[in-house]
Amino acid sequence: MSTSFATLTPLARAAVPDTSTRFSPERILWQETLPGGAHWSGLLRRGNTLRLTDLEGRANVSALFYNQEEKSERYNMPDTLKAQHTAFLTRGCVLYSDMGRILCSIPEDTCGWHDPLCGALDAPTMESKYGVARYQEHRNAMHRAGTDGLLIELQKWGLGRRDMVANVNFFSRAVSDAQGLLRLDSGHRSAGQYVDLRCEMNVLVVLSAAPHPLDQSPQYAPGPVEMTVWRSGTAGADDPCRLRCPENERGFINTDRFFL
Repeated sequence: MSTSFATLTPLARAAVPDTSTRFSPERILWQETLPGGAHWSGLLRRGNTLRLTDLEGRANVSALFYNQEEKSERYNMPDTLKAQHTAFLTRGCVLYSDMGRILCSIPEDTCGWHDPLCGALDAPTMESKYGVARYQEHRNAMHRAGTDGLLIELQKWGLGRRDMVANVNFFSRAVSDAQGLLRLDSGHRSAGQYVDLRCEMNVLVVLSAAPHPLDQSPQYAPGPVEMTVWRSGTAGADDPCRLRCPENERGFINTDRFFL
């Protein structure tokens, strides 16, 4: 017999809320702004949601995700896209780990398209596009590469370059032309867009707000991002992320079992 939510034991089903919780200001736990180009990392507990908001319509957020209990389990881009038959992330999608569990889900998204394919901006590409701007001369206006920012944050948690995997670029839409070459659709962004990342596990989140590697702007001018963490609980039985496809239903069951 195939495993589905309906075939779980009553005790297992009772661990899942009937309905997902919507955002409201009184549920906010903390809030801060990540400046353009800066980086951040932190532990977000199961049942908390990170809302990322593009404050000025110029943001790109390169993100990595790890199981805090066992950091060798981390976000897996191929499984995430294959299981959900997609080449981009938006409302209703989830972020799978390499163990078939769901690290985060996306219950709300006003942007509509987030790039999981193009990787993070590296230092050679950054310098060839924007030139060198070091901290010694430019202080907080220095140029920061996405890969460097992610590595700095990973090292705070005992991780390093070998632990870097394909990242997600939130607020960035990469599309292909007639020759199959990818380009950034810069008109896709607008001020005030947000995406919710609901943690279905205890997740180490690593962020860089450096430009997207395909950004064609002649100036280094990444926009700031507001980070809002609020208490949401986990995905309910009626949640669009859980109901998107049979693969997601099984992924949530694998995840819920981890915490029974």
